[in-house]
Amino acid sequence: MNSTKVLIIEDEPKVASFIKKGLEENHYAAEIAYDGFSAINMVLKDNYNAIILDINLPIMNGYEVCRKLRQNNIDIPILMLTALGTTEDKLTGFDSGADDYLVKPFEFRELLARIKALLKRNQTPNQAGAIFHVADLELNTHSKTVKRNNIKIDLTAKEFSLLEFLIRNKGRVISRSELAEKIWDITFDTGTNVIDVYINFLRKKIDKDYPVKLIHTHIGMGYVLKEAE
Repeated sequence: MNSTKVLIIEDEPKVASFIKKGLEENHYAAEIAYDGFSAINMVLKDNYNAIILDINLPIMNGYEVCRKLRQNNIDIPILMLTALGTTEDKLTGFDSGADDYLVKPFEFRELLARIKALLKRNQTPNQAGAIFHVADLELNTHSKTVKRNNIKIDLTAKEFSLLEFLIRNKGRVISRSELAEKIWDITFDTGTNVIDVYINFLRKKIDKDYPVKLIHTHIGMGYVLKEAE
């Protein structure tokens, strides 16, 4: 039996059992929590390698569970698995601390691929802490802080990850599909505008109050972070 342990937080017994059976057939250990409160207690008491989290849960919903775990410095990869599929739902999920988001109904092989991707990413050693500069923008990967013109800018975890990827690739036009793969570990879906929404979030925080814009759009190609257009 693989020592990789996954916690399934799902209040529908049939769905939970289906996922558990599928994971075990693929040599994962799996446990189930049927409500958010129980799930948090299980995570705090045991060691899990990944979490599959529904949003509509009794006692405490999935967003609250995710935020609570992150507030407790739990950095286990979290995949939200839910019937809530609007862009707003996904944004709320990512902002609450989820690493990936899959909408029901789903194919189990896709769920398995998402879990494998999250586990692989979590096992990859973090690059050494570094400080990056573009014009008067500073990003510190060790302290997870961002400043522009020496003024601190507060970013969510996803916004920071997106900006870090852009700044590490400054001057290079990055496609939406690459951003989807590298930041969200997902295959780009042309029906969603999550990436564009996050780029706009960054622009409002990074560029809005400054005459020199750093985030630029190349229509039909993607986005680039650089000092001048």
